[in-house]
Amino acid sequence: MANIPVQERSDSLSRQYKTLLEVLEAVAVHRELSALFRDLAPRLYRLIPFDYINVVLHDPATNRMHVHVLEPPLQGDLRPGWELPVEHSPGGWVWQHQQALAVPDIEQETRFPEVTSRLRENGMKSFYLFPLTAAGQRLGALGFGCRRESAYTQGERESLQEIAKLVAVVVDNALNFERAEAAQQQLTRERDHLRLLLEVNNAVVSTLDLRELLRAVSTSLRRVVAHDYASLAIYYPESTQLRLHALDFSEGKGLIQEGIPIPMKGTPAGLAFTSRQPVLINHLDLQEFPSEITKRLISEGVKSACSLPLISPGRVSGVLNVASLRENAFTQADVQLLLEISRQVAIAIENLLSLDQIVELHNKLAEEKLYLEEEIRTEYNFEEIVGVSLSLKRILQQVETVAPTDSTVLILGETGTGKELIGRAIHNLSSRRDRTFVKVNCAAIPSGLLESELFGHEKGSFTGAVAQRVGRFELADRGTLLLDEVGDLPLELQPKLLRVLQEREFERIGGTRTLRVDVRVVAATNVDLAQRVADNQFRSDLYYRLNVFPVVIPSLRERPEDIPLLVRHFVEKHARQMKKQITTVPATAMTALSQYPWPGNVRELENFIERAVILSRGADLEVPVSELKQRGKAATTRATAGSTTLEDAEREHILNALQEAKWVVSGPTGAAARLGVKRTTLQSKMQRFGITRP
Repeated sequence: MANIPVQERSDSLSRQYKTLLEVLEAVAVHRELSALFRDLAPRLYRLIPFDYINVVLHDPATNRMHVHVLEPPLQGDLRPGWELPVEHSPGGWVWQHQQALAVPDIEQETRFPEVTSRLRENGMKSFYLFPLTAAGQRLGALGFGCRRESAYTQGERESLQEIAKLVAVVVDNALNFERAEAAQQQLTRERDHLRLLLEVNNAVVSTLDLRELLRAVSTSLRRVVAHDYASLAIYYPESTQLRLHALDFSEGKGLIQEGIPIPMKGTPAGLAFTSRQPVLINHLDLQEFPSEITKRLISEGVKSACSLPLISPGRVSGVLNVASLRENAFTQADVQLLLEISRQVAIAIENLLSLDQIVELHNKLAEEKLYLEEEIRTEYNFEEIVGVSLSLKRILQQVETVAPTDSTVLILGETGTGKELIGRAIHNLSSRRDRTFVKVNCAAIPSGLLESELFGHEKGSFTGAVAQRVGRFELADRGTLLLDEVGDLPLELQPKLLRVLQEREFERIGGTRTLRVDVRVVAATNVDLAQRVADNQFRSDLYYRLNVFPVVIPSLRERPEDIPLLVRHFVEKHARQMKKQITTVPATAMTALSQYPWPGNVRELENFIERAVILSRGADLEVPVSELKQRGKAATTRATAGSTTLEDAEREHILNALQEAKWVVSGPTGAAARLGVKRTTLQSKMQRFGITRP
């Protein structure tokens, strides 16, 4: 019996030695502090229990104590990265005095109120810190915390002191390793910078084309300074303006194009040119740089940019711009490197501007000034509308005329012609452009819910009205409301809509309070509203109120000259989305696409091109021409019969699509998708033509 305490002491010492060996083993194999303490914490816990272990290191640059490791994590500010002044930190006291600090009862400790309050929030009752010193250098402190008072005996504190000495060696090694890695990275950066400057110099002396020069510079630069956009803007003294001369922006949507002018005021490039200093923008802001090109860059997703003047002896020839789709993408070190590159590019531009081809290009740009200005204005106003036909230009002129007013506009056109785009263009060109643009499809919402959708309802006004709902008219207050498919508006709702148009007031369903709104209404339909009025399916007074300024959108078959532009636009759009490189549309395919009547208009054309992009396996667009020929031949056969009307042809086209889709209306392979129309539109046409599934 007398031997049992001795045996227990022996087992305890054995466990301690074993744990210390494990600690020594863990310390020896780890260089990274967080990994070390994830491994070390459970081993130490078997030796001396604790509720957290942390490492606090002194930062010479800021003279503050920095929490590097905390295991396990605690709530609140007590986490890796937390910093405190030396005098406010227990670890700072240990670092200064190089003595262990024991706080057996946190409630009695008053020197470090910020730390002790955080520890109390986490339920800690005591904590202990030991100095971390290696090779005569004071590093910081190793800390332990417990949720019980007077957690450690004198012997346990002595053991923890020895462990702190081992940890100090590892911390010192880790810090030395980090410094060595940083030095290695610096050397690597300097090597990459020198290599980049050599590549840029080679490009400068080997190319006579600014576009090739920019592409070579951007490609080399991207390996060192990540960016998504690069451009060269050249200064033209006779017009006293910068003009975008070369562009490398593979991810762009087409809003930024070569040849567009860059104002001296309201742009980073103009500021860099006039100040002769680099301009670094961490967050591109329209308020800081109020200009059209800034608005386009923001629409393209550009978040940060750097503009550098191209300075040659005696003058500034232009600006080199790089930009990123991320904020804070460029550092001051990047700016210094870009400055060196800009000096080399300035030499190249100075040489190239003296060549006849640059002078010839300059004269050509001067001759096309009016054309470019019109293109820029059109692209800004109608960036999603593609086409050069006279009929489309007439529509856009009408839009420009009516947009600044608050008059109601009625957009008429077949399905798929882009009525919503015209509605958005009217809003974007109006004084309401900064307010909300709200769209409602009157055909897509069940008639029983449409009134609530438009005007809202009060809580409990009908079964299921568990909360108050704000209608679309309220959402569009001081903005624009597009009523799409207004011809399908139920008769019982038409008086309420007429009242809003005339009086600008209404009540929610179940409400008694009259609400006033300032909403500009743009209506759109693909049906003959005058015929609906004649058939008593649409109120005449509402029709006349909507028909203040009618805009009739031509069908695609009425503007075939726009088809090639639309084809290229949709090929580029969907190829970019699918990450494909499609550069060519075969002439035979383009001819077939231009000759097909496209009863589903632009929407059908886009869906067809999307399918062709999916089928394409190389750089050429693979168009199923045989399908177009078959449809075109069937349409020609019907037309030569002499008795087929346009409605008959449309009915036959819908029947063919339904049969090919095995009478499936919706879904990606349904008839609506094949025709390029909405499901509700197809169902409406089937009802009008009396088409039912056999």
